[in-house]
Amino acid sequence: MTPNERRSVFSLAMLYALRMLGLFMVLPVFMLFGQELEGANSILLGLALGAYGLSQAIFQIPFGALSDRYGRKRLIFAGLILFALGSILAAVSTHIWGVILGRFLQGAGAIASVLMALLSDLTSEESRTKAMAMVGMSIGVSFSLALVVGPIVAGWAGLSGIFWLTAVLAGVGMLWLFWFVPSPVSKLKSRDTRLFRSQLGDVMRHRELLRLDWGIFSLHLCLTALFLAVPMALVGHAGIDANDHWLVYLSVMVLSFFAMVPFIIIGEKKQKMKPVFLFAIGILILSSISSVWSQEAFATFWFSLFFFFMAFNLLEASLPSLVSKLAPAGSKGTAMGVYSTSQFLGAFLGGVLGGWILGVFGESGVFVFVSGVAVIWLFVAFFMARPNAETGMTLPLASMAGDREAEDITAALSQVAGVEEVTLVPGDQVAYLKVVKSELDMSALDVIRQRFGKA
Repeated sequence: MTPNERRSVFSLAMLYALRMLGLFMVLPVFMLFGQELEGANSILLGLALGAYGLSQAIFQIPFGALSDRYGRKRLIFAGLILFALGSILAAVSTHIWGVILGRFLQGAGAIASVLMALLSDLTSEESRTKAMAMVGMSIGVSFSLALVVGPIVAGWAGLSGIFWLTAVLAGVGMLWLFWFVPSPVSKLKSRDTRLFRSQLGDVMRHRELLRLDWGIFSLHLCLTALFLAVPMALVGHAGIDANDHWLVYLSVMVLSFFAMVPFIIIGEKKQKMKPVFLFAIGILILSSISSVWSQEAFATFWFSLFFFFMAFNLLEASLPSLVSKLAPAGSKGTAMGVYSTSQFLGAFLGGVLGGWILGVFGESGVFVFVSGVAVIWLFVAFFMARPNAETGMTLPLASMAGDREAEDITAALSQVAGVEEVTLVPGDQVAYLKVVKSELDMSALDVIRQRFGKA
């Protein structure tokens, strides 16, 4: 990366982390402290926990489309305002429905797609994978930090204190956006990083992408449902005081993060991503099932949580990479838009269904439900194709004279060793490629670049 790219990515990663920290802090404490709200029951508490996922799913694509027209930073600022207003509404509410509305308003500031688009505006194609990885790492760190900070803040200032802190973080995010996040000098209307309605049908019919969409839906459904049951089990069965839960989460998250790293290396470097992926889902199933009978013994329950979060971190890191590899050339933005919507729908249904199951069957019922969802996911994932070591590339082109020249360029690129797929959009003056870098004939590609590329 260039120095400017590094600064841009760091500033956006920090902004993303600030926002996600505010969203995640409520997860480990909401079921314990939310019971003090007027009108609260397990179903409504689950709805409140998952409500942000519904509004995220609804507004994610519209926010991305509006940012193409009115500018990235304006839409990010508007989203942070909505996020802050929702946090304040939840903080001042003493009734569960006020918190539900606040959570929905938090999610309505759906800026994830806009942040990814801005990241694409500020980085080159060659640096984009690294940039996405850095943002992903910032989300992982904020998630782990939130599980530790959330119980500490709630023990000191209650549930409203978490929402007030979330509003403050949104305000800090607005200042950070103004001071540190650069504005793109020019915007490339790239099909590879935007969502296009014309490509939506192709992505929705792509069987392998649908398997991954189901995967992220299932993963966040399981996560949200789990956090309805785990805090209750720690207090009611393991006998851990609510103010000490941060110690449990700290030990679990730190160790599970390091435990997942070797599997990521094996999957990516040894081209064993599918076996590693299926292994992680299997661990998710076993850890959820073991939680049913291990709640009374804290040591055993701790290991169940450890293995659950090891699998969760591994799957959360693997899924976006697989989407990027499997998305058709020129359709990465559309594929990620559908993927993100699936993720937030999973969070919403995890809260709603998990809350209902908790009220009827208790904590053990939630753990059985989570394991059942993971079993279905394992069956779906078992038949997925083995992902290839492909990556995306763009080739800027000179203005094309007509369809015949477009056909000539497509034919020439298709003959280059290592080029797996070519998408040509004359209006964009760019060719989108899926390539296997280890097999790519760069000399042949340079010949085509000299013949058809921009001077």
